[in-house]
Amino acid sequence: MTACLDGGTKAVDERVLDEQLWMDKVRAEMSEARYDHVVGVVEMADALARRFGVNVADARCAAWMHDLAREWPLERLTQIAEEIDLPSGFASIPALLHGPVAAHFAARWFGIDNEDVLNAIRYHTTGRPGMSMLEKILYLADGIERGRVYPGVDHIRTLAESDLDQAVAASFDNTLQYLILTHQPIFPLTVMARNELWERLTQAPQAR
Repeated sequence: MTACLDGGTKAVDERVLDEQLWMDKVRAEMSEARYDHVVGVVEMADALARRFGVNVADARCAAWMHDLAREWPLERLTQIAEEIDLPSGFASIPALLHGPVAAHFAARWFGIDNEDVLNAIRYHTTGRPGMSMLEKILYLADGIERGRVYPGVDHIRTLAESDLDQAVAASFDNTLQYLILTHQPIFPLTVMARNELWERLTQAPQAR
């Protein structure tokens, strides 16, 4: 079993071996530019997990796997999506299929059965209501890793230094504004996740 199956009980040297296996397989599935992004997400997920008290091995595992299928041809993603248990709505926006497909192959290829890790991979692009700490960390790490350059990213990075929920909420807003400005489809779960988080954040401090 890998560290992200058993809650991190493996010896450190064995975890390194696990990561080497993940790195080699992930690298074989993508371009150098995409791989560099993944490495950046792993680094950021590690830092956020330590900062906010989340299992670091799980965060790194999810980060290595999250874009496993990102550069697969749409035809391949669509075919696989028809064969797996796809969450509702994903089929309507093909660009989002790589998350659920990556979760499927993380389980199939590496035996990962930690549902929190798999959900973090599955929803890393969209978010969803009721996100776990790990899901928030991967979603945020994907958006603010060292290679990301876009208006507002530095502000989100600053928020991420002290308040995970504020940073994730700001990232949702930034993403939705971009999608609206570029006339792209918006996934309902993302809107629901954003609304839920901001509703909680705007409550009186004593109620939070």
